[in-house]
Amino acid sequence: MKGVGDMGTESGATSEALVHICGRAEWEDARAAGEYRAASLDEAGFIHLSAPYQAHLPANRIFAGRTDLVLLWLDPARLGSPVKWEPGVPTDPDSMLFPHLFGPLPLAAVVEVREFAPGPDGVFAPLVEG
Repeated sequence: MKGVGDMGTESGATSEALVHICGRAEWEDARAAGEYRAASLDEAGFIHLSAPYQAHLPANRIFAGRTDLVLLWLDPARLGSPVKWEPGVPTDPDSMLFPHLFGPLPLAAVVEVREFAPGPDGVFAPLVEG
């Protein structure tokens, strides 16, 4: 696992995969529309992303107990809009930054879609690669 300082730059220049959590229905709607526009893009001006090792944090904060989620695995080189690494919320680990995409998410940036379900207790665990 890379440290926060190694995960990219404010411009989004990173070779590491990024992920986005959304509902299965939202993903299907995006596929039909040709791009993904999260509600946060209109409300906050960006789409929340995570490094894979961080995904459980927003999942538990925003999507606790939901079983209809997918995890979009993204190629940062295909995002087409700026990515800025910014602080999360005060309960996140000290100095942890999260990637925010300042534009719509092009479907071409999605390289894999995986089911993303919590454990039997409703809690999302950290992702394990392998």
